[in-house]
Amino acid sequence: MKTKYDVIIAGGGTSGVSCAYIAAKSGLSVLLIEKNSYLGGAITSSLVIPAMKTSENAINTDFFNELYKNLSEINGAITYCDGNKGWFNPELTKIALDKMMLDTAVDVIFDSYIADINTEGSQILSVYINTIDDNNRTCYYQELLSPIETRYLIDATGDAKICQKLNCEFLNKNFEIQPTSLRFIMSGINVEEFSSWLMELDKDRDVTTACKIDGYTYCSTAYTWDNSKWALKPVFERAIADNIITNEDANYFQLFSVAGTPDSIAFNAPRLLHNESYMEGRARVLRLSLFCRNYLKGFENAYISSIADSIGVRVSNRVKGKYIYTIDDLLTSKTFSNPVVVSNYPVDIHSKDKDSSTLQKVYKEYQLPLESLQVDGYNNLFVIGRCISTDFKSQAALRIIPSCFSMGEGLAKYLANK
Repeated sequence: MKTKYDVIIAGGGTSGVSCAYIAAKSGLSVLLIEKNSYLGGAITSSLVIPAMKTSENAINTDFFNELYKNLSEINGAITYCDGNKGWFNPELTKIALDKMMLDTAVDVIFDSYIADINTEGSQILSVYINTIDDNNRTCYYQELLSPIETRYLIDATGDAKICQKLNCEFLNKNFEIQPTSLRFIMSGINVEEFSSWLMELDKDRDVTTACKIDGYTYCSTAYTWDNSKWALKPVFERAIADNIITNEDANYFQLFSVAGTPDSIAFNAPRLLHNESYMEGRARVLRLSLFCRNYLKGFENAYISSIADSIGVRVSNRVKGKYIYTIDDLLTSKTFSNPVVVSNYPVDIHSKDKDSSTLQKVYKEYQLPLESLQVDGYNNLFVIGRCISTDFKSQAALRIIPSCFSMGEGLAKYLANK
């Protein structure tokens, strides 16, 4: 490990790994600091799969394509029948990201965090790093006792923890929240039987789809309590009447097959309406798994094979940047001289109340400017991921994984050309 880097990135989630990989590939020296023992953030820790499909004209997609290529080589990614290449295997994503960081000579420190930051006026000078597990400290970690200098510091922590340490100005308001989710995976499923039953039950191909890829069946469907037209509604009503699940357990239910595992399905559920504890979340997971075993064809011998290590967060601290991106910018498709994201993903706001969620389609592509990644008051501090400089509604469209990939890559290319 060096004593000085061009770029230090706090957080090895989706935006952080993208930025690290492209920056290092562009010739910059990069140190990536991650609190977990693996990279990938929302994908690997929170089981947020697949990555949602976005604009065909997206920019800064080199990292996305490289990750897909690396995952495909180890049977960890597929392209679904709608053309979405973001169907990743979360466990294999850990391995693919390790390889990509090693291939580009990114220095990675796991189980660690930035404890202190040295500044001079509006300039970041250096950082101090601590390990989370002091009992596991080795001679290598003794190097962390000294400050590490950097030209650029990037906050990719998801909740702007670096900017909190520096007392930066934030844009979020207490009432602007969305429910979290605790995702899980079930295995031992007869996906062929399940998809045949499902496709017969639900004729709406905007909701329910299935296709064969490399000889295996993959499928997807959804149900929420926000709409009375779902084909799965009678199934959920029977389970509620039978006291298998509660009405709140059934507030949001979405599932996707998992790449490379023909008997597994991942669930974007349960949605935790009141930000319940992990204990309550896991209790909901158990009830939903019993629902699947008892009411869904093909799930008779299924079992819980994984529960996310981290709750999936949709809203977090948002830092004031050089430019505050707004919902008006998004809906009017305002253009910028240095965009880092081009997307058409809808404004997706989850609510804890029935019939109150928002999924507002966007009919024109929108751009996110680099200036929304530049932290106000500093010359060499940047933020990427869901805590960028936006208002609440525009953040609800920009928080998806492909956009986080793009903003990390776009920032890396900008720094490499400075």
